[in-house]
Formats: sequence, structure tokens, C-alpha cells
Amino acid sequence: MHVVHRLRVCALLGALVVPSTTLAQESKSAAIATELTRLLDQAKLDSIAAKHDVAGQYVSALYIAGSQLLVVSAKYSIPSRMDYLLGQKAYQEIYQDLNSAAEQQSKVFVMDLGANGLRFKQEKNELDTADVSGKSVVFDGDWGRARISEAEYRKTFEATDAQYTQMLQALIAALKKPS
Repeated sequence: MHVVHRLRVCALLGALVVPSTTLAQESKSAAIATELTRLLDQAKLDSIAAKHDVAGQYVSALYIAGSQLLVVSAKYSIPSRMDYLLGQKAYQEIYQDLNSAAEQQSKVFVMDLGANGLRFKQEKNELDTADVSGKSVVFDGDWGRARISEAEYRKTFEATDAQYTQMLQALIAALKKPS
């Protein structure tokens, strides 16, 4: 009887004391990514672009329906070209320009596999990655392999997720804006 009681107490304590490494990190971008993909599906679009709230930056996305969002934001050396392409709704061309000819120090590129927002660690076959100012990060939950501390990994995830959320919000605003 005492052994069973002790086992129950141990099990209860074990359930209450969860190591920080197993805690799931909330994704702020998840709901926003879902909204963007819904709007893109409704409009039957596979790409979108907009001016970003960050001064002098533009943001663009390629959407592979049900599969992934590829989103890039950066400053562009010839803003008048970006403004012209926006007016022409040449979203794929904007995406290509931001990916190749943008000011690299300002560039943020997110590969959201699953098109469901950034994930703190790999889920199923969905592995999210980001390139921020020339530095790449893989959000697989394995900060040891990345040779960084758990705290640094969390901080990087939170900052990237916040940036990604802002990028997606700019794209949603562009989709909702009357033409």
C-alpha cells in the first residue's frame, strides 16, 4: 500500500515538474500565417508583396498551397522600382528582386514549411528556417547541434517569430486593401 502511494506521489510530482527543454514555445506567427494562406487561397494567388512598416523595406511571399510559405523582407536600393512593381502587381518579380538584389544586412528570409507559422522545434516533416542579416537558423529544437545555449535559441526564436509576424501582417494588410 505504501509503495503504491509513493509511486502515485512520484508520478504526480513528475508531471508537475516539467523540464524547460520540453516546454513548447508559443508561435505568435501561427494564427497570422493561417489567415494569410486563407486569404491567398480565396484570392487564388500564389504570391503577394507590400511595403513593410519598417522604413524603406518591402516584403514578399511565395505560397505553395498547403505546403509552405517563403517570405522575404529587405530594403531595396531602388525603391521606385519596387513601387512600380507593386503597382503592376508583379509580386513574383518583387520576391525575386528582394531575394537576390536586396541590401543583405536588412534581409530577413523565412521558410515556413507547412505554411502554419514558425515552430519552436520540428513537427512532423515540417522544419522551419530563417536567414536574418546573413545568419541562418534552423528551428528544430536542437540548440546543442547549433552550438548555442537554450536561452539564446529561445531568444532567437522569439525575435524571428516577432519579425515574421510583422512581415505577414503587412502582407495581410495588402491583401485586404481595396484595389
